[in-house]
Amino acid sequence: MEGYLIYIAIATITIASPGPGVILTIRNSLKYGFINSISGIFGVALGMLIVAIISATSLAVFMSTSALAFTILKYVGALYLIYLGIKSWRSSSIIITDPESAGIKSLYIFSEGLSITLLNPKPILFFMSLFPQFIDPNEAYAEQFLLLSLTFSCLVVVIHSVYGASANLARVKLRSPKVVKTINRTSGSIFVCFGVGLAVSGKVTT
Repeated sequence: MEGYLIYIAIATITIASPGPGVILTIRNSLKYGFINSISGIFGVALGMLIVAIISATSLAVFMSTSALAFTILKYVGALYLIYLGIKSWRSSSIIITDPESAGIKSLYIFSEGLSITLLNPKPILFFMSLFPQFIDPNEAYAEQFLLLSLTFSCLVVVIHSVYGASANLARVKLRSPKVVKTINRTSGSIFVCFGVGLAVSGKVTT
């Protein structure tokens, strides 16, 4: 498959660009620690893999051509982002060192990462526009598509881990309740902005 390295470069730049998933990873790492944020990273990665696979099916065509389906998913995703923003804004100013003891399960952190990806219709359109540029019609379609999808998901894990590990280094110095509250409100405001941006956006690729 020609252009694979170019695809990796494009995917890396796309994933590294701050978006809801990246902000969620940074917030989780700052609040719970890097190790505890990993489940959320895998949630985002699995969500991207599922969306990438969907983009190869007739469902993706339906989503991209049905204004109603796109609008419903867009607003549900926007509301979820706003919900995360409000929740983050109102969350405790105490750094949680053990999420399990605080009643926060790894499955919950994972589900946040998965949901924030699946409820955003933009990645479907992104994959539908990107993948055809790197598919060789003379080679097996399914194998190429699987390679591109898995590559993207693996890059999500790697790049988000870098963000998470970096945030964790800063976490040691950001233990005061005032600083934690500022971080919570900043990330919350960003989530709300992403939600509003998604709600008012059109069917454009990102």
